[in-house]
Amino acid sequence: MTLFKATSFRRFRRRKAVRPNERSALAKSTQSDLSRLVRSADPAVRKAFDVEMQSFSKLHARYLAEKENREELDWDRIKSPNDKQVIPYSHLPQITGSDALSKLAVLKVNGGLGTSMGISGAKSALEVKDGMTFLDLVVQQVEHLNTTHKVDVPLILMTSFNTHDDTLRIIKKYVSQRISITTFNQSRYPRIWKETLQPCPKHASDDKKHWYPPGHGDLYESLVQSGVLDRLLAEGKEYLFVSNSDNLGAVVDQRILQHMVDSNAEFLMEVTDKTKADVKGGTLIEYDFSMRLLEITQVPPDHVDDFKSVRKFKIFNTNNLWINLKALKRIMNGGGLDLDIIVNPKMTDAGQVVIQLETAAGAAIKHFNNAHGINVPRSRFLPVKSCSDLLLIRSDIYSLQNGRLDMSESRMFGSVPVIKLGDYFKKITDFQPRFKKIPNIIDLDHLTVTGDVHFGRGVTLRGTVIVVANEGQRIDIPDGCVLDNRLVSGNLNMTVGLIKTPHFDLAC
Repeated sequence: MTLFKATSFRRFRRRKAVRPNERSALAKSTQSDLSRLVRSADPAVRKAFDVEMQSFSKLHARYLAEKENREELDWDRIKSPNDKQVIPYSHLPQITGSDALSKLAVLKVNGGLGTSMGISGAKSALEVKDGMTFLDLVVQQVEHLNTTHKVDVPLILMTSFNTHDDTLRIIKKYVSQRISITTFNQSRYPRIWKETLQPCPKHASDDKKHWYPPGHGDLYESLVQSGVLDRLLAEGKEYLFVSNSDNLGAVVDQRILQHMVDSNAEFLMEVTDKTKADVKGGTLIEYDFSMRLLEITQVPPDHVDDFKSVRKFKIFNTNNLWINLKALKRIMNGGGLDLDIIVNPKMTDAGQVVIQLETAAGAAIKHFNNAHGINVPRSRFLPVKSCSDLLLIRSDIYSLQNGRLDMSESRMFGSVPVIKLGDYFKKITDFQPRFKKIPNIIDLDHLTVTGDVHFGRGVTLRGTVIVVANEGQRIDIPDGCVLDNRLVSGNLNMTVGLIKTPHFDLAC
């Protein structure tokens, strides 16, 4: 195993953006605003809030410095990782024991609301399969692991101010199960106005719309400030498996854990092969003889097409991470992690542009010794980001086994079908009434649905199926209908029987 020492990345091309005197004035003004916010906080939480504002102040200062001397990657020095920097999953050792599990903890990033699917509460409370929620499945997985191997792997949930109360309410139902669950709240940072770069809120209790959780890169600082890192180390835990709560493929894998132990890796990132749907995903690169996560926001405009190409960048980050807790403690005690800043612009209801300064957890890879990637099967990346994803998960392609999803043996190909549902299916409240029952799609390759379409019970979709309802019209697919490599379009209330029109030919 080749060792890769943690290094910094400071040799970039530079271009001016903000004058030094402007940066100094902005920094002083921001510090004054943050001090005022701290003074306005409830005394019971003021100390913790002050710590958050100090962390934000450092992030904001780095952002201003980068605007003054814009650091841009030298594209010619970027290399694709070699076989020792990204190891195929098939090369990992087979498991003969479970000793390493006693030193493991599992953390789920649980701060998302799922607003893109029209979910108002914690996304992890959404029912995804057989009446079970994301959290139900995670609890089942960890509980089964503990029972099977007679270990005590704790479950840690990192929430945000958007999901914390919901999460505390939900986990009460797991109190009698064989699992230890800990929650902690990640930081709450103020949005800043794009025009002035100053904080939006004027008071610590201002409306939620003025605040944001600063991305999963906040994981490390929040682990320290919450006391969870020290507690895990005191309990003898040395390894932490981190993943997003909506990635249903992210289950504990003993082969990856054992590889981490055997290779003395301080940080592992699970990557998988890119498809057309993943071209914007962050990728691992070698830069100045060390590993680094490259996000599309860091790519110079004239190289975006290169970044999206699978010829050079064949893998992307699943955000399944394995972290050595002792190494994390050492790094945080030594000054912490300066993670690459992601500038995320947002539009307010009033039409004003604000900025969220965020960081990505995977960017920490450059700070750890012997950090590298594991190229895992696609089955370990099953996120639910849209109702199209939800249709796939709820279908007969997957079954549940102790909280994990297993692909049906009846599926002829190892890949999953491409599903594209239109705007009528975008929100969960629109999606669910359009299916009396989820269709049978075990032999489906591609599905596109556009317009006002409703599906009956016992519908079967095979091959490539396209259903297009024209504007102002509606299509009802009746109970028991079989669509096999068919295009359905127009305005149709189908009835049982064999129906033929110029647009389609199908059996119902």
